[in-house]
Amino acid sequence: MKLALLIALCFLALAEDSFTTLRNKMVDSQIVARGISDPATVRAMRKVPRHLLVPPDKVSAAYDDGPLPIGFGQTISQPYIVALMTELSRPKPEHGVLEIGTGSGYQAAVLSEIVKEVFTIEIVPELGNQGKERLQKLGCKNVTVKIADGYYGWKEKAPFDAIIVTAAAEHIPPPLIEQLKEGGRMVIPVGHAFFVQNLVLVEKQKGGKITSRNIIPVAFVPFQREKK
Repeated sequence: MKLALLIALCFLALAEDSFTTLRNKMVDSQIVARGISDPATVRAMRKVPRHLLVPPDKVSAAYDDGPLPIGFGQTISQPYIVALMTELSRPKPEHGVLEIGTGSGYQAAVLSEIVKEVFTIEIVPELGNQGKERLQKLGCKNVTVKIADGYYGWKEKAPFDAIIVTAAAEHIPPPLIEQLKEGGRMVIPVGHAFFVQNLVLVEKQKGGKITSRNIIPVAFVPFQREKK
């Protein structure tokens, strides 16, 4: 029995070493090579085990250069896009960050390695509960998950130093702009499903002035709303 347990532990250790190698290769070839340079973002991408945040049948593709389906018409974003959105938000250790679209929990897990608190909202209950369970298993104690319509943000926890939205909205939700701190940044894909979408960086300057600029064309799943 002890021998069988030892053999099993050895296989697990070898598997984790293999995933670590794949993760470092992903960061080097997909992220750093494409210009992501923020040290905190790069460290977080190297640390978070993406293979533990995808469906079991997608584990072998966890570190591929692209999004993966996670059920309910949703996806886990391409690693580069996760890194880009993280870097654009300029996360700091003292920050409180709001994420709209928990999904698999991957973006929240990356943020949790950098900032003080992450508040993440998921409209699909099954995904929200799965994401919460995965994040707990990873030991992400600074992440709070809520099942709700993310359009309205999380007023009780506002204002936020940064907001990251992981689904394409037809317009930038006014409640999210309101809940962004002065000096804060929001990163959000904007555009219609099946048409051109742009990753938009929104900044709230001192005095409340809002500026925005397009970063790159992207393709995200549509922003889901609560059915009434």
